[in-house]
Amino acid sequence: MRSRIPRQQAQWPQAQAARGADDDAGLGAGLAEVVAGARRRVVRGGDRHIDTAHLLHSLLESDPEVRAAFGEGPTLARLLGYLVQRSIGYGLRWQGSVEDSGGLPVVEGAAGFSPLAAVCVTRARERAARRGDTAVRGTDLLASLVADPQARAVEVVRRAGVEPAEVIKGVEQGGRGVSG
Repeated sequence: MRSRIPRQQAQWPQAQAARGADDDAGLGAGLAEVVAGARRRVVRGGDRHIDTAHLLHSLLESDPEVRAAFGEGPTLARLLGYLVQRSIGYGLRWQGSVEDSGGLPVVEGAAGFSPLAAVCVTRARERAARRGDTAVRGTDLLASLVADPQARAVEVVRRAGVEPAEVIKGVEQGGRGVSG
């Protein structure tokens, strides 16, 4: 029986290509790694697109500033627990569907952004530009992921007992964690 999980070796060229494409898109090396991690999760899960929850999961795994926005202890533990459950099958109700912003056409093909995730990446770039920075920070992407009520990342955050507005407030205040 053939394994459903792709071998890591086979993914390496894809990750390298993703890093280059994401660097060109203005995300920078740090967030290119976040996107590559989300892309690996998509491939492993058999999903069609990188959605906002994939990006949130990868951000939490790799960015200490993003974790700080949720604080220490039970809030962060609940959030990570929910995301892990989703990655091992809890979120299967999302499989086969596309997270949509409602205004963009759906692009077919594995491991590209969902329309809403693409909008969030654009908003993160705009946020960095308003700050006068050319590099998008993880907190820029986090704030854009939880700003749209249609985002799967918002559903994940709410299920963990956190209001998205509190996350944005924490990011705005320099990474002070949400209470919970």
